Amino acid sequence: MWKPPQRVKHPLPDTRWPSREEASAARLFQPIDVGSVTLRERTWVPAMVPWRASEDGVVTSDVLDWYRRFARGEPGALVVEATGIREIKSGPLLRIGHDRFLPGLRRLVETVREASGGRTRLFIQIIDFLTIRRRPEPAKYFRRYLQVTGRHRRALGLDDDEEVREALLAMTGEELDQVLDERELEALRYGYRERVTDVELPHVRDLPEVLPGLFAEAAVRAREAGFDGVELHFAHAYTMASFLSALNDRGDGYGGSRENRVRLPLEVTRQVRRQVGDDFTVGCRFLSEDCIDGGNTPDDAAWFGTEFARAGMDFLSLSRGGKFEDAKQPKIGRAAYPYTGPSGYECMPTAISDERGPFGRNLAQAAVVTRAVRAAGFSTPIVVSGGLCTFEQAESLLRSGDADAVAAARQSLADPDWFRKLRLGRGAEVRRCIYTNYCEGLDQMHKQVTCQLWDRLDLDEPGVPKSSDGKRRLVPPSWDPG
Repeated sequence: MWKPPQRVKHPLPDTRWPSREEASAARLFQPIDVGSVTLRERTWVPAMVPWRASEDGVVTSDVLDWYRRFARGEPGALVVEATGIREIKSGPLLRIGHDRFLPGLRRLVETVREASGGRTRLFIQIIDFLTIRRRPEPAKYFRRYLQVTGRHRRALGLDDDEEVREALLAMTGEELDQVLDERELEALRYGYRERVTDVELPHVRDLPEVLPGLFAEAAVRAREAGFDGVELHFAHAYTMASFLSALNDRGDGYGGSRENRVRLPLEVTRQVRRQVGDDFTVGCRFLSEDCIDGGNTPDDAAWFGTEFARAGMDFLSLSRGGKFEDAKQPKIGRAAYPYTGPSGYECMPTAISDERGPFGRNLAQAAVVTRAVRAAGFSTPIVVSGGLCTFEQAESLLRSGDADAVAAARQSLADPDWFRKLRLGRGAEVRRCIYTNYCEGLDQMHKQVTCQLWDRLDLDEPGVPKSSDGKRRLVPPSWDPG
């Protein structure tokens, strides 16, 4: 991952843990209505991809163990990882694009209900993504993937396509810069990646016709499986965020102006609502800022958030950054990863940072969105995340009115019981995230995600699930409040 050049090491924020009585009076532990459901408290575990599904996207015992462990911490809301809506291979990521996934998803719902004693509301994040391929060996790229055209032949003064391919393979990087176009160079040096602006590809051109129905069908399956609601994934580097992006210049009415860029996300929202009805929670996750050159600003996000609220979203969950446009070059054989560049750092900043540090880094941008939504007359609950790891941070944010629920991913991974410990006045027992992004490094390599604070503890514990290499436990040790 990219790191700021300042390299300032930030200690964890000082904190005073609340007593049980103080916690019971805190806004963090007050109920809130989110669409058709009521959260018992305003604590929220956002979607995290743990790489535990089967290769064809089915719920496994490791998936059940993962969510069972978070549910035992009894958060107000728990959001299941980004779950694909289409019938395409995506490795060990959950999928929901066919009825055959329903039995496993039902078991997942039942597992969370039982483990949380019914205290936790369960949402599932549903996502679409376009094709991305691994960075190829140059020989494979030139001999198999590159489409030789007249432009290449003229540049090299050759007529035979095989001779063109071999000539290109023998060139230096500087020479290739003069012959290949921008997208060909990207496919060679980063791996091929589709964009929503590739309207010359029929399946990309037709996305506005296809996606509303696919999202709606997935949402119906989520309802049938027993989830309390869905979170539409409009964030980071994926299809719907790419439609929202200021870089989207499609000329078919779905790109260019804000009004055109938000058109497909709103059509998806309306179709989902028509299919699931008004008594099923529908929210979305989107970005308070893209954090890339030419990308969306907090003002753009505020405008989108207001339109989402106007369309009847039941909650808005705000993240930040995480884009392909500034991702680092992957090694040969690996795919580009949208959290390796500066925008990825803004999404998951570490304790070694710039002067601003990693804690609460998304708050000012999210506040712009919240205040715009409120000024437009909407009371839609807004969920904010971004380096939130103390009671004081959470309570101050909620009392300011700039958020209605507090989401914490890495702190919840470090200690799935931390919200519960706060509520019980046992904050001194919280295992505090140290923000090294050990977990992010595993995610980047598509390895089962764990936390360095607990994945080597008590490996001989009977029945503990372990990583495929047997060196790490896959869930943290249990906590017994006594």
